[in-house]
Amino acid sequence: MTPEPEQRATPVEPSQLLSEAVDATRRTYLASERTQLAWWRTGLAALAVALGVGRVVPELDKSGTRWPYVVAGVGFALWGILAIAYGSAQRAATGRALAEGRFLEPTAWPLRTLSVGGIGLGLLTALLILLD
Repeated sequence: MTPEPEQRATPVEPSQLLSEAVDATRRTYLASERTQLAWWRTGLAALAVALGVGRVVPELDKSGTRWPYVVAGVGFALWGILAIAYGSAQRAATGRALAEGRFLEPTAWPLRTLSVGGIGLGLLTALLILLD
């Protein structure tokens, strides 16, 4: 039994395979750029939170205790800087891997560090809210 004409495999030209590989590389490159920009946006948001927590909120606090807010603000600022740096470093490493035709597995420790730091800052912020 021969397959129907719609079910037969059509031969693929080698140039078409190369074109698909180039397209996949381009898509991966553009996805990497979008991911880098997402890390930058996240880092910039953390820097804005740092300014709010470290400078604005202490001005509104009637108790006069500033240091916990300053510590939290500096923590958010450092977290934001690390997020921007990680996004840029990961983008550069992905670009090199694409140029060499290999897959890049993200390094686990920077993501763990950012996760633990974010959780710590969230807990610190919750404590500041509860204890105020």
